[in-house]
Amino acid sequence: MAEASIRLNGQDEARALFGPRDEFVRRVRTATEASIVLRGNEIRVFGTQSQVSDCCRILSEWQGVLANSGELLQTDVIRSLNPDVSEIITQRFVAEESVRTGDPSGNSTFREASTNRRPELARAGSIQPKTNGQQRYMEAMQTNALVFSEGPAGSGKTYLAVAMALQALQAEQVRKVVLVRPAVEAGEKLGFLPGDMQAKVNPYLRPLLDAINDMLEFDQIRRYMSNDVIEVVPLAFMRGRTLNDTFMILDEGQNTTITQMKMFLTRMGVNSRIVVTGDATQNDLADGTRSGLQDGIERLSEIDGVAIVRLTGKDIVRHHLVREIVSAYDDESSSSW
Repeated sequence: MAEASIRLNGQDEARALFGPRDEFVRRVRTATEASIVLRGNEIRVFGTQSQVSDCCRILSEWQGVLANSGELLQTDVIRSLNPDVSEIITQRFVAEESVRTGDPSGNSTFREASTNRRPELARAGSIQPKTNGQQRYMEAMQTNALVFSEGPAGSGKTYLAVAMALQALQAEQVRKVVLVRPAVEAGEKLGFLPGDMQAKVNPYLRPLLDAINDMLEFDQIRRYMSNDVIEVVPLAFMRGRTLNDTFMILDEGQNTTITQMKMFLTRMGVNSRIVVTGDATQNDLADGTRSGLQDGIERLSEIDGVAIVRLTGKDIVRHHLVREIVSAYDDESSSSW
């Protein structure tokens, strides 16, 4: 029996090569009939000389794809395991695009999809600021490692931060996006929620998922999340972690305590960036509890590499009534009947 080993660059590469729920490695086992075992940061391959050779060739090819694009797609797996099937898929893609675009060859769209390893992020890359305040916000995120964004509902704090995170992922400036939110109820107690842990925390994370859904297709989101490229988690789950090469967004920062804010900010690892968003007028903390957002802004505003961006009602780009609603609630005279 022949044996060979392939060295990996950590567990991130192992997860990418094995695929969601080990789908990719099961396919290569079936195709080559070789035995594959992961031991630490090394893949061990067993079988006949021909089986081991074929398996190692395919896995090495996948490593090359990962090194060049930062991602291993199902189409890459199909192409390496069955070139004939890959050609059929390509022909079908070109035919569908020729009907959709009116280009008889379909080649222009196919070339674009082939050269851009992450074409699904194009929608995020096309998002542009609509106000001067949003322009300052996006410039701050581009030039600073830590940005605090404070402003009213509808001013684009979370939406633009998610778009910037996906743009950084597309440009391979980061390898991972982590979206975080404190699990704080907005003024009413919901009691015990049914379901498993994911079902219980989903209502708190829904606003972040809505922003992602507006920029990516469902299948693309599922692939990124199953490969741990995009992670959406409650704030409490961040304790003890160190995240390198990661774009982190903390939404609803006004609902964090000082201790929670310190815990989150100190998760920053090498080549990571953080954006903290919040609205001081929507604080759901217990009376007398100082907001970690306000405390963080005051403590860190003078540090080089930290930017504070304050958006106003002029930056609200949601429904036109939202600006009027915010203005009415901010107007002290509106509280007197």
